[in-house]
Amino acid sequence: MNLSHWIERWADFQPEKTAIRFEGRDISYRAFDQRIRRVAGFLHHDLDVEHGDRVAFLGLNSPDMLALMFACARIGAILVPLNWRLAPPEHLYILKNAGAKVLFCEDEFAEGTETIDTGLTDCRVVAMGDEFEQFVAAAPPDTVDPAVGPEDPLLIVYTSGTTGRPKGAVLTQNAMTFNAVNSIAMHDMTSNDVIFTNLPMFHVGGLNIQTTPALHAGATVIMHRRFDPDATVDVIRDEKPTLMILVPALMAAVMQHPAWPDMDFSSLRAINTGSTTVPPSLLDTYLDRGVPIIQVYGATETAPIVIHQRIPDAWTTKGSTGRAALHCDARIEGPSGEILGPDERGEIVVRGPNIMSGYWNDPEASEEVLKDGWFHTGDIGHVDAQGLFYVDDRVKDVIISGSENIYPAELEMILDQCDEITECAVIGRADEQWGEAAVAIVVPGQGSNLTREAVLELFDGELARFKHPRDVIFVDALPRNVMGKVLKFELRDMVSQRNSG
Repeated sequence: MNLSHWIERWADFQPEKTAIRFEGRDISYRAFDQRIRRVAGFLHHDLDVEHGDRVAFLGLNSPDMLALMFACARIGAILVPLNWRLAPPEHLYILKNAGAKVLFCEDEFAEGTETIDTGLTDCRVVAMGDEFEQFVAAAPPDTVDPAVGPEDPLLIVYTSGTTGRPKGAVLTQNAMTFNAVNSIAMHDMTSNDVIFTNLPMFHVGGLNIQTTPALHAGATVIMHRRFDPDATVDVIRDEKPTLMILVPALMAAVMQHPAWPDMDFSSLRAINTGSTTVPPSLLDTYLDRGVPIIQVYGATETAPIVIHQRIPDAWTTKGSTGRAALHCDARIEGPSGEILGPDERGEIVVRGPNIMSGYWNDPEASEEVLKDGWFHTGDIGHVDAQGLFYVDDRVKDVIISGSENIYPAELEMILDQCDEITECAVIGRADEQWGEAAVAIVVPGQGSNLTREAVLELFDGELARFKHPRDVIFVDALPRNVMGKVLKFELRDMVSQRNSG
């Protein structure tokens, strides 16, 4: 059985039910199933895409990106979604690494394909739009390849590359299915739900936390090309979604919208969030409006759901990331691999059928993170006596000062409580005496007269003296990736250049 079976079955059960609502058009499960079959026919018969071939997609959110994924599932091909925010040379690296046979590209990004055409002669580029429509309309519907099995790869999703070249996490059809089941259990999702998707689907967060699980459950997906605050407010008001995802940066954007005071959130059973630490003040603002905010923890390599809250937990376990997902195990390990007890900090390690099979063509990197069936996340966390997990920081972000560990998230929580600070991050910089010292990077609020001394005073009496920042740097904005994560490696480079200058 492959993933396209989900759509095929729902097309039998509820053929006229809306699967996807996109740009004012409702696509029924029957129509979506037919579309998938024709796209599969185009791939197989016209482009000679075979079992195991890689098919890349460069574009914003669209039903055809999902149709490509499900079509790949039918014939055993592998979809490689590309981050449209990357530069052409970065796309070229990924396409070469994946060995892509075909690249589907939207017109908005066509200019960059000139670099790809000259650097990758064995990858055919197909323009989305009229050309794609003509090909698909003429293609015969393709049948399922009987050789396709649950352990066949379906996605290669490239990591953000914050520690070097991006690596391609290989997710099988089985991994996608179990991730969907984890999500359905997390949200109590049913075919009556209406999911609002506006996060980018080249990322597993936008694709797999709610979107593909909704199609597994026979629900309806309202899909937007990208996040827009005005459009988001309109959808919540007019289309009454029951579930959606907003990373913290987008939660803040909605909260700052002029319509915020009068917004009606009554249709929403929950808003899912994650990808980075959620400031308590931001969380409380939504909870005070009666909106359950449930946190999910995972990674590209985990498809991504491995630890999460459920809707009833939004108020009772506030600040926690929740418990291991239905089909996952999670624990905290020490430096030597020993299992740690309650409230002991260590690395979060997880296992389950939704974990990647490895990094594409990179066995050494795979062996570093996959050990005895457990995926080592590189995140520092702890679990309390009730079995609730807390994410404390990234291993690579921990600051070691005078042999003491400083967790930036602790300092950032203090800074987040200051009304005059819009954004903040804490990083380590080289220090001759202590090895490393903490530095606070602060975006002051509009009209603020915040000083370095005032920022440093925020920590008095709140944290041990050795944890306090040694310096404060004011900036206009923090660099973030498309999922809202602060790019701390860029901040470290900035601080290093300032010091050397």
